[in-house]
Amino acid sequence: MYSVDFGLPILGATVLETGVNFGIYCKNKKNVTLNVYNFMHSIEPIFSLKLDEKFNKTGDIWHIFLKEAKEGLIYSWKIDDSPELLDPYALSYTNHKECKMKKSIVVKRAPFNERHLHIPMNETIIYEVHIKFFTQNPNSLVKFPGMYKGFIEKIPYLKDLGVTTVEFLPVYEWDEYTGRYNSHNEILENIWGYNPISFFAPTKKFSSNKELYNSDEIIELKELIKELHKNKIEVILDVVYNHTAEGGIGGFLYNFKAMNKNEFYIMEKNKENYTNYSGCGNTFNCNSVMSKDIILNSLKYWYLEIGVDGFRFDLAPILGRDVNGQWGGHSILHEIAQDPILSHSKLISESWDLGGYYVGDMPSTWSEWNGKYRDVVRKFIKGDFGQISELVKRILGSPDIFKRSNRSPHNSINFISCHDGFTLYDLVSYNTKHNLNNGENNKDGENYNNSYNWGEEGETKNIEILNLRKRQIKNFFLILMISQGTPMFLMGDECGRTQYGNNNAYCQDNKTTWFDWERLEKFKDIYNFVKNMIKLRKSYSIFNKNTYWECDDCKTSDVVLHGIKLNSPDFSYHSLSIAFELQDIDTNTKFYIALNSYYGDLVFELPPLDKNKSWHVLVDTSKKDIENFSNSTISIKDRFYSVKSRSSVILISKLKLDDF
Repeated sequence: MYSVDFGLPILGATVLETGVNFGIYCKNKKNVTLNVYNFMHSIEPIFSLKLDEKFNKTGDIWHIFLKEAKEGLIYSWKIDDSPELLDPYALSYTNHKECKMKKSIVVKRAPFNERHLHIPMNETIIYEVHIKFFTQNPNSLVKFPGMYKGFIEKIPYLKDLGVTTVEFLPVYEWDEYTGRYNSHNEILENIWGYNPISFFAPTKKFSSNKELYNSDEIIELKELIKELHKNKIEVILDVVYNHTAEGGIGGFLYNFKAMNKNEFYIMEKNKENYTNYSGCGNTFNCNSVMSKDIILNSLKYWYLEIGVDGFRFDLAPILGRDVNGQWGGHSILHEIAQDPILSHSKLISESWDLGGYYVGDMPSTWSEWNGKYRDVVRKFIKGDFGQISELVKRILGSPDIFKRSNRSPHNSINFISCHDGFTLYDLVSYNTKHNLNNGENNKDGENYNNSYNWGEEGETKNIEILNLRKRQIKNFFLILMISQGTPMFLMGDECGRTQYGNNNAYCQDNKTTWFDWERLEKFKDIYNFVKNMIKLRKSYSIFNKNTYWECDDCKTSDVVLHGIKLNSPDFSYHSLSIAFELQDIDTNTKFYIALNSYYGDLVFELPPLDKNKSWHVLVDTSKKDIENFSNSTISIKDRFYSVKSRSSVILISKLKLDDF
């Protein structure tokens, strides 16, 4: 038995020289108990300590000190007549299958002790990836499939591809229970991670040591991040502060409801029902005093001690809602942006929730997922009319959205696919979603995907259809990589990863979601194309310029718009093509980029060049043999170039071959 002292009002479990201090916030409560468990058997506590309100409470913080207690101690809290509760500030939880409820583990904190990479936003290329899905498939051939350690084995792949930043889907502990079954009556588990039971503890699901009462997951995750940093790859963590796994009325009790539901959740006016701006049963009250404290401390823990370089905030507008649920005004979004530490991390928002769409309304230092970019590029590639004007604005960095708040084009996170929705391959292979295996009668998932299968639904052996799909994938990537803004793409889109039409695969921990490494060979041309588009973007400053392109027809402008005729862009409703003439001043190089989503070939008039230069074909998505873009020798002899139906081209100005 440990000897006991009053302790200090410090939240969480803090390892000190002579023992461990425990603290928890709970308001208007009379009975608070600390349960301590045996290291090898955590079903029943070996002893319980009921805290004395007179000696173990300071303000609304209850606290106690256990002398000679050490790291690794297992504990839980009990408030009034609640069941055992998790410490919301705990850095690790148990994972014993015999226990109905996880327990908290005492962990000694340690700094990351390495500098962040701080890759400039205009040089950033983001790869959204699920740690388990990346290596779980047996054909990944890694020693630790689906684990933090397994991910390390595939870092050379990411380095070869050329991405600068990985964006991990959530890695802190979440509730995987869905209550749903697939068509084989097998239980479905939430594997994406967007249902948190902790804002601090990394999940043991990806650890090589899942069953024991230890904190190896912290060590393994930090080692993964260090290895990524050694290879000059940043880590952005997808964080979920908009709701918790406690749900609404009748939901599970982990901690916050017992501590003070009105402090941690936005309630309806009757103070009984939970608001649901998240669509997940409750709305975290991000701008109450204690909610702010846990969010800010959580972010600093991940940044300073785990070593992540930035954060993507799921349903970020909820962090901008006041205690009554109203959007706007000073909020924790501004406090994060102004924080002397967190302001130096990458801050990215998903700027919509069930209550509204707020792209462009985040604080000025934030970057934002640009849903308008996604939608118009999809519509254009599909061949929808009336998209050219909108497409040009998005390719030019969405100045109508971001320039008005003095932000750069790279505050726009440009993407076409992400974990939500179809993969890029499925976007060109399915007209409708196929989510029956999710156990919701195909009612879940987005219905309006702006997708098109080009002749057959799903996988096909038709070579003509398959080649067209590949061409459209290349068209997508070409637009993504030449656009002003920060490009992001989904794991496996570079090699035709499919989810077989499932556009909401949050509960599919199987080959539906796992990266199929054998598709790398089948879609090698796509991989090489993406790799070379990334290389092109990195090689010329015009594609990663910090300021918006100057757009007019003078010689000093960055970009001139053309149609099939020079200086005559066609913005009419039925137009399905546009061309850009770009000038890279640093290398004295010009580019001509033509996009054609029309069903027929279009002949484009080319801009004149200085007499000692000529246009050369760098990229033509209609041709199979142009994968390695360097040293292109396909010279254009006249002032016109035929852009094939549903294809894109990039021409580059070079000295005439005779001059080499």
